[in-house]
Amino acid sequence: MGKRIALTGNDAGAEALKDANPDVAAVFPITPQTELMHKFCCFVHDGVIDTELVLVESEHSAQSACFGSAAAGARTVTATSSQGLLLMAEICAITASTRLPIVMPVVNRAISGPINIGCDHSDSMFCRDAGWIQIYCENNQEAYDNVLQAFRIAEHRDVLLPVMVCLDGFIISHTMESVEVVESDKARAFVGPYQAPMSLLDTAHPITVGPFHPNEYYFECKRQQVEAMDQARAVILDVGREFGEMTGRTYGHIEPYRLEDADVAVVALGSSCGTAKVAADAARQKGIRAGVLKLRTFRPFPGELIAQALQHVGAAAVLDRSISFGLAGGPLFHEVRSHLGGRGELVSCVYGLGGRDLDVEPVLDLFEDLDRIRAGGPAGETYRYIGLRE
Repeated sequence: MGKRIALTGNDAGAEALKDANPDVAAVFPITPQTELMHKFCCFVHDGVIDTELVLVESEHSAQSACFGSAAAGARTVTATSSQGLLLMAEICAITASTRLPIVMPVVNRAISGPINIGCDHSDSMFCRDAGWIQIYCENNQEAYDNVLQAFRIAEHRDVLLPVMVCLDGFIISHTMESVEVVESDKARAFVGPYQAPMSLLDTAHPITVGPFHPNEYYFECKRQQVEAMDQARAVILDVGREFGEMTGRTYGHIEPYRLEDADVAVVALGSSCGTAKVAADAARQKGIRAGVLKLRTFRPFPGELIAQALQHVGAAAVLDRSISFGLAGGPLFHEVRSHLGGRGELVSCVYGLGGRDLDVEPVLDLFEDLDRIRAGGPAGETYRYIGLRE
């Protein structure tokens, strides 16, 4: 058993980064991530850890500093949100293709414009094809647990890919909950000492980093990234099981909730999974066999596991906290639909953009509508909005 303390989601992320004792952290503040790296910097200032802080002038510079640090053989971290992630996106694609295992909490916030600081997933979804592993958190406990596991996943020799740990801005980042943290010595033993896959400073084994790839080599480089992402599937499960042996909290790619006998289901990411679970309980009190499928990983996408979990469900809705302009349905909806092969009725529900709250009642209404669809009623609109005022 670890120690149970009250932490915001940002504090939980900082605690996990501290327990990994990274060699280098590139730091630039942006709401709502600022408190996470501020807390981490306090650990450095107080001598709790000996991380080298690199205080930069922009997020583009932060990710660039991470690139150089990781290429030099250092365990490297940063964190960002929203416009910061978009500003560093150019370098994010490069760190992924160079196979640098950087860990980066992303405190999800709407992207401009119009400017907004509330939560949605438009920032991380914007970078869904940048080559980073993406893990999403339902609550503060998962923010701590997922950041700690991210080091083992990213640094595994079969993977060597950077990891985003996504936690909902303000909803998780600024809300305080009870979190069980692992004792520091056990946490560091779990993460383990960093064994760099390469180092620019190792003159006995000289390497070239970031050279020009003509068409004779570029295609193969991309294929290697695909293989690494596929290999991450098994590594994520292995790390989740080992973490469970240490803490009692085992993690996988998905988390079914009351799905065993469900007729209808909701698929979601992030903090809204908690709301959906409460709504499913309320629906069952009304005689509707409702369930929830929570996705923990979005990259690599657990399509086969989703199809298996939903194979007996008559109707399901996919909740997207982001939007794909010009495409009927949000990004998560299309990923799910592509793996279901037309089985069952599936609707897309975009919700919560710009931090708009998702209450239990509209999700309960959605379960009731799905039950009518399952029973042969009219399907209605496939592409819907929840909580839209006009």
